[in-house]
Amino acid sequence: MRHIISILVENKFGVLARIAGMFSGRGFNIETLNVGPMIDNKLSRITATIIGDSEALDQAIKQVNKLINVLEVTEFSDGQATERELVMLKVSATANQRAEVVQVCDIFRAKIIDVSAESVNIEMTGNASKVTAFLNLIEPYGIVEMARTGNLALKRG
Repeated sequence: MRHIISILVENKFGVLARIAGMFSGRGFNIETLNVGPMIDNKLSRITATIIGDSEALDQAIKQVNKLINVLEVTEFSDGQATERELVMLKVSATANQRAEVVQVCDIFRAKIIDVSAESVNIEMTGNASKVTAFLNLIEPYGIVEMARTGNLALKRG
């Protein structure tokens, strides 16, 4: 089962390694992992999408909560959070294909952020299913390079 976990931590050396090691050491597959500093740079938020058994995950969350430098752990159930991810692509696009690529981008509210003679760089944000649908439509043009963040999530309300 897929679980999204948000972990608020002190922004200190080794915290991410301890948390990732704890999950992988207990047999969880970390599907996506994002870390970024908060406003004051003293804290960071780790957002992890983890595949594994619910009961074992509850135990793992309790153990993460006990780690030094961990301030708060939240697991989001379905519908409890707003989720987004960012994907950046370099797509082959000759002058003849560029209008079609722009049209696909418009449908998904993606932005073209760089243009060259043979390719365009695109950024797009959305939930995982929207990103996947976009990638399926843009792939026939030829994805040269891709970077994808994985999930970020915040609790609703």
